[in-house]
Amino acid sequence: MEAVYVHGIWMAESLQQRTRSHETFWQVVTHMGDPKAAFLLVFPFTYFISRRTGVAVLWIAAISEWLNLVFKWLLFGERPFWWIGESRLFVNNQPKVHQFSSTCETGPGSPSGHAMVTAAVWWVVVSSLGSLMYSRTRSVVVSSAPYLFYVAMLVVVGISRVFILAHFPHQVIAGSITGTFLGIVLSQRAPEGRPLLFFFSFSIGLLLSALILHAGLQQLGIDVSWSIALAKKWCSHSEWIRLDTAPFSSLTRDCGALLGLGLAQYWKPGGWSLPWAPRALSLAISSMGLYHVNRLPLPVRPQGLFYVLFFVKFVIVPQIVMVLVPGLVHLFTHKKKKE
Repeated sequence: MEAVYVHGIWMAESLQQRTRSHETFWQVVTHMGDPKAAFLLVFPFTYFISRRTGVAVLWIAAISEWLNLVFKWLLFGERPFWWIGESRLFVNNQPKVHQFSSTCETGPGSPSGHAMVTAAVWWVVVSSLGSLMYSRTRSVVVSSAPYLFYVAMLVVVGISRVFILAHFPHQVIAGSITGTFLGIVLSQRAPEGRPLLFFFSFSIGLLLSALILHAGLQQLGIDVSWSIALAKKWCSHSEWIRLDTAPFSSLTRDCGALLGLGLAQYWKPGGWSLPWAPRALSLAISSMGLYHVNRLPLPVRPQGLFYVLFFVKFVIVPQIVMVLVPGLVHLFTHKKKKE
């Protein structure tokens, strides 16, 4: 693997030198590929276009990110920004690379979570759009356009992760392939209309199984938190280390979102039936609501309290999108029509 890592570092150096003028673009792309964006941006956008697709997006985002966490714990993938220093191979020939505010993630590096979750989630979107376009036009060429966009998006997200030194190229490729496979498999199994007990059991099951795996690895003498220490050691700015990039943050986000999805379908089975104009209004209000929920500051000490509140935050996300905002919009537009 050493040769693979070395080539990855030189590729990152070449990429930074050749495209440094596009630094802002790459950072925007890497934020758009963040698994968090699937919950806060892609989910509400798709839900108000197609309820089933929106539910599938949230479901697949949670499952794919959880699986990514498990793979990272088992594969022990390095990240470029700390491997450069830890390997001690570049003492006399330091690569000319730079870190960025989104570089210093604390989880292991393989496979890339950005690539994996993006590939899984956006497969649902582009396959639905491709099917719709084919049913309307009966043109294979026209209906293939979303898939070309899908490939281009995965390439750009992958390049952004290499550019900021968050991943090696092979980790991005592995994440993209795994995510695409998950998207294909899981997109046909969206849990629409399932009882609350299903989501509660699934959420608790994912949480407990991850904790059991974590405890089991520790019992075997494996330090599961090894990557956190390395990230803190080699990150060029300590303030770039954020608790919301830690593995347990991903776990609590996924479990919270799944429980929230179940609660939202329990409170309002079938969702609210809204015409297109109220749907657009609901999307705008929901997006503003999620923006402020995401920006809510959480105490980082004690860490247990942070994870509990992080869990609650993502339980709230589906309530805002599926129940509260469309319910209020329906109430307002219904009253307006009656008047």
